[in-house]
Amino acid sequence: MTDAEHTPPTLINPHQRALPLLTLTDLRAAEAQAAAALPPNTLMARAGQAAASFLHEQITRDTAVAKTKQRVWLIAGPGNNGGDALALATELHDAGISVELCMPVEVKPDDARWALDRARAAGVTITTAPPDSLDDFRWLVDGMFGIGLTRPLDGVFARVARQLSQRAQARPRQGGVLALDVPSGLDSDTGTVVGNDHGGGSAVHATHTITFIAAKPGLFTAQGRDHAGAVTVAPIGVDSGQRTAVQLNAPELFGAFLPPRDFATNKGTFGSLAVVGGDTGMCGAPILAARAALYSGAGKVHVALLGDGAPPYDPPHPELMLHALDDLPLDTMDALAVGCGMGHRERATQVLRDVLQLDVPKLFDADALNLIAKNPALATELAARGAQGDPCILTPHPLEAARLLGSDAPGVQRDRLGAARALAARFASVVVLKGTGTIVAAPDGRVAINSTGNAALATGGTGDVLGGIIGALLAQHLPRYEAALAGVYLHGLAADTLSAQGHGPAGLTAGELAPMVRTLLNRLFYPAADA
Repeated sequence: MTDAEHTPPTLINPHQRALPLLTLTDLRAAEAQAAAALPPNTLMARAGQAAASFLHEQITRDTAVAKTKQRVWLIAGPGNNGGDALALATELHDAGISVELCMPVEVKPDDARWALDRARAAGVTITTAPPDSLDDFRWLVDGMFGIGLTRPLDGVFARVARQLSQRAQARPRQGGVLALDVPSGLDSDTGTVVGNDHGGGSAVHATHTITFIAAKPGLFTAQGRDHAGAVTVAPIGVDSGQRTAVQLNAPELFGAFLPPRDFATNKGTFGSLAVVGGDTGMCGAPILAARAALYSGAGKVHVALLGDGAPPYDPPHPELMLHALDDLPLDTMDALAVGCGMGHRERATQVLRDVLQLDVPKLFDADALNLIAKNPALATELAARGAQGDPCILTPHPLEAARLLGSDAPGVQRDRLGAARALAARFASVVVLKGTGTIVAAPDGRVAINSTGNAALATGGTGDVLGGIIGALLAQHLPRYEAALAGVYLHGLAADTLSAQGHGPAGLTAGELAPMVRTLLNRLFYPAADA
């Protein structure tokens, strides 16, 4: 009996867990250290059993087809990912599940050779060429290539990747495509497709991924979320928690910083926020941000408008206080959210110069970011504020981030973690790099990837709403990094919850997010005493 057979494998759902996210370098070190302290082949055996436990649970839930008739097809690559597939095939075969494994190229590493010998001894059916059709199989397993792939998939492996992806993208009601460790062809550090820079890359789209030792950044950002599907983490007995500064965003990282809502509190307790922007003809964006701030718990919300012709008040939300910019003393605010609909005139540039001098927590978004990117003096002042202990929050989308870095959007997307860290270091600011798997990076090196949110957020105004949410949290005196974490988490979770209710992902409007943010904020952090 192997070590893995003594203890049921641990399987972790990363939802609402602040899990460590290990890069390739971190993983190699953790794996080598663990392997040196264990009998040979132990980690591969554990990986096979963990994957088998996951699949067995999925198969047991599938009542449409008897367990004995649920066939599983696996493909094994030539390395240790192929060895994991062989170990899994043996476990399933021994459990009475019909399996067929395709191995176009015989595995090479010692651990994988051990798994191959074991599979052959158990009587696992092993072929060398994939069938033309995989329709006879309920589950398909991708064990071609794991972490560290440096060249695009080609030949038979590229063809199989297409077959697996077609099955996954058909959204099967039962069964699916399981990737072992990472979907083959996906860079586990960046979430990009290996070789895609030159237009020749491809990667497996999976419905599920079981990832070993620890979660990887690339499974949660860039293209990784689409390729990985639902992620399960199997630690396989390796302690990896202290090896990385990157974490998965979750309430445990920011919940303790939210202010208590005691009976004796008043509106002053929860701060005053000013949303600064709205040049002539562009007042909609700051009002949208301000409405979100109201729903996110700020005590008082002002809108300071740069332009002419703005409405005297917001009819749906008369609680908002609208002002001409010069009529509102910004230095009396608890926080500022600057940039929504701000425009690019000299007036806007002067407002930024003035705002940067104020000792008030600040968030810069949209037009403010583009003005900073174009004006070296503003960029220098922004960095100086952060270096003096007053970091701002920047919330760029990839194109805005590229302008700030003097790069281009594809370059930012190729390494989102690197881009966020570079921005945080350059401007001594907390950076929220928006997009799928939004990244929050602090100048002290802390980094988190957000796992909430979906395509419902791909519509105009959602960025303004995010700025208003984070601004409201700043006004409630959350530290900059934690305010950013809480804002992106609640913003994305609102989209997820509304989509689950049938209001998205298609057609969800930005204005619908704020009421759901309020609901989630109270449900998660301020539940009623008798609930």
